[in-house]
Amino acid sequence: MKRPSVAAAIHAFTRRDEPTAAGPAVTRSFDGPVREKGTVDNAVYAQGRRVFSPATLAETLEACADFPDSMAWIGLNRPDAAELDAIRDEFTLHPLAVADAVSAHQRPKLERYGEMLFVVLRAASYDEEREVVVFGELHLFVGKSFIISVRHSESPDLSLVRQRMEGEPELLGLGPVAVLYGILDAVVDQYMPVVAGLENDIDEIEGQVFAGDSSVSRRIYELSREVAEFQRATLPLAAMLETLKAGFDEFETNLELRRALRDVADHVTFVNERVDGFRLVLREILAVNATLVAQRQNEDMKVLSEASNRQNEEVKKISAWAAIFYAPTVVSGIYGMNFRNMPELDWTFGYPMAIGLMLAGMGGLFAVFKRFGWL
Repeated sequence: MKRPSVAAAIHAFTRRDEPTAAGPAVTRSFDGPVREKGTVDNAVYAQGRRVFSPATLAETLEACADFPDSMAWIGLNRPDAAELDAIRDEFTLHPLAVADAVSAHQRPKLERYGEMLFVVLRAASYDEEREVVVFGELHLFVGKSFIISVRHSESPDLSLVRQRMEGEPELLGLGPVAVLYGILDAVVDQYMPVVAGLENDIDEIEGQVFAGDSSVSRRIYELSREVAEFQRATLPLAAMLETLKAGFDEFETNLELRRALRDVADHVTFVNERVDGFRLVLREILAVNATLVAQRQNEDMKVLSEASNRQNEEVKKISAWAAIFYAPTVVSGIYGMNFRNMPELDWTFGYPMAIGLMLAGMGGLFAVFKRFGWL
C-alpha cells in the first residue's frame, strides 16, 4: 500500500477536524487499533512527529520503509517468548539479547551487538504506604531506526516518557538515542523520591534505636537489604552512561543531547553517593544499636545482681536471727526430756544456769554473725 508523504502524514496526524453542527472540533487519537498481544504502543515517527500507529509489526516495517529517516518505537509489556521471537525475526535482534529479555531478572547493563544496543535498567519507586522500595525491570533494544522497550513490571510508566518526547518534536527527531536518553532520564528521576524515602526511614530508625524499640533490629536488616538492592540498580549506571557518552562524542551526536546525558550522569552520581552514605549510616546504626542493647542488658543484669545481693543480705539476716533464737530452743529442749536423774532440776541455781546458757548461746551467735557481716 502506497503511503503519503512525510509532510502529508504529519499534517494528517496533527490537524484538528473542523467543527461541525454536531459538536466541537475533535483531535485525532494516536491510540490506533487494538495492538498485538503484549504491545502497549506501536508508533512510527518522522521528523519528530508520529505519522502512523501500526497495528502489526509488519505494518511497522512497511511504514519505516516508506518513510526515509523514520523511527519505530514499540512498547511491550511482559511479552511472551513467541512475541519476542517474532520481533527478533522482524528487526534482526541478537538471540542472546532476546533470551535475556524473555527471562528478565537481569542486572543493569549495556551491551553492543553490531549496530544495536541492548540496555537493561532497574527502575525503582517508593511505596509511601508500606514504606518499601518497589523495583522494576526494563529492557531496551536500540537500533539505527527503531527502539523497542520491554517492561517486566508496572514501573516505569513509559507512556509518560512517550508523551514528553512527543511534546518535544525537535528532541524526538534526533532518533532512537533521544528516546534512550528520555527513558534513562525518567528512570533516574524516579530514584530521587526513593532516596528521600530511604532517608526518612533512616531518620525514623535512629529515633527507634535511641528510644529502645525492640523491633528496630529487624527493620534495620530489612532496610539494609533494600538499600543494597537499590545500589545494585544504580551503581552500574555510571559506567553505562560513561560508555554512552564516549559513543556520543565519537559519533558527534547532537550537542544538547550530550549535555542532557551528562545531566543524567550527574544525577546518577548524586544517587550513588547518597546510597553509599545510607549503607555507612545503617552500618553505624546497627553497631550503635548493638552497643545500646548490650548496655541495656548490662544494666538489667546489674539491677538483677543488685536485687539478688539485697535478697542474699536479707536471707543472711533472717538465717542469723533464726540461728540466734534457735539457741534457747536447744537448751530448753535438753531440759525438757524429763529424765529422772537430772541433778540440775533439783539444784537451786539450775534455772538461772539454764537461762544463762540460753543468753550466752544467743550472745555468742550474735557476736559471730555480726563479725561476718550477717547482722
